[in-house]
Amino acid sequence: MNEADVQARTVTRDEVRRVAELAHLQLTPDEEPAIERDLNAILAYIAQMNELDTAGVPAMAQVGEMLALAPEESGEDLRQDAVRASIDRAAVMAVAPETDGRFFKVPKVIER
Repeated sequence: MNEADVQARTVTRDEVRRVAELAHLQLTPDEEPAIERDLNAILAYIAQMNELDTAGVPAMAQVGEMLALAPEESGEDLRQDAVRASIDRAAVMAVAPETDGRFFKVPKVIER
């Protein structure tokens, strides 16, 4: 999708229903217009962001990269990434409400 597509794009009520279905959400007919309005507002904001000139801004994968370069400027110090022993599986499984000895057993939450 290019910038022109994002600028001209709006979400239809049918698309709201389809997204709700894919997300396993049950929207009432009264909720659909609000979701449609919110999604269109998000797309409008993205279109507005696409108008910004970012030619001189270097690409960045994570904000953590900024913190690692200058923690004294951001006031944020990240902990050292160190290898540590994890919790003993047998001890955790011994106090779990339901387990098969290797994994936790949890009730099914999605009906479909």
